[in-house]
Amino acid sequence: ESRATSASDKEIHIQWYIPSVAKLSNHAETKVLLLYAYNINPLKTSDITIFSSTSAFSGYLWIPLARVVSLREKLSDLKEQIEILMQGSKSFSTSVSTSFLEQSETLRISLSNKPKMNDGRMHLGEKTEEIARRCLFEVKALLSVGPALPSPLTEIPFDVTLQSITNLEDMFDLANGCIITEGSLFDWIISLLH
Repeated sequence: ESRATSASDKEIHIQWYIPSVAKLSNHAETKVLLLYAYNINPLKTSDITIFSSTSAFSGYLWIPLARVVSLREKLSDLKEQIEILMQGSKSFSTSVSTSFLEQSETLRISLSNKPKMNDGRMHLGEKTEEIARRCLFEVKALLSVGPALPSPLTEIPFDVTLQSITNLEDMFDLANGCIITEGSLFDWIISLLH
């Protein structure tokens, strides 16, 4: 069964189109075309030519190439910061002494100062959280359809995991595009595209 005719989960598919540079005038800013399609309910169709659904949507946005490249680099840096936090957390947990009972109070204090992970979610440090907010504001600015500049983010609108940041970085990969399935990142991206 083709992925083009069925989706078992909520998904958004992202693809990029880079028009021929020869067609652009010298005065125009180089833009790329973001193509997206998503479904908000599982769907299945046997004949795509007569398909009609109130739960499948598609669209496109013209986005300046320089901003996409810059954002991808920032997201890559953010992903690296999160990987460093995860490595620090893992190395700390493996170096804990076996005399755990004697040092439980010291350990509790030490753990409260270290990055924590619950179900893959990261508790970011202040610096990393600020970098994340700036990156997400830029994503919001690129994907928001309205002419007004979006309001700054006061909190991160989805669960920050290594996977969610990797998905976001992949979303701005001009060569490959990506598929993001249901979850808080999916919900946030869909809210921007409405």
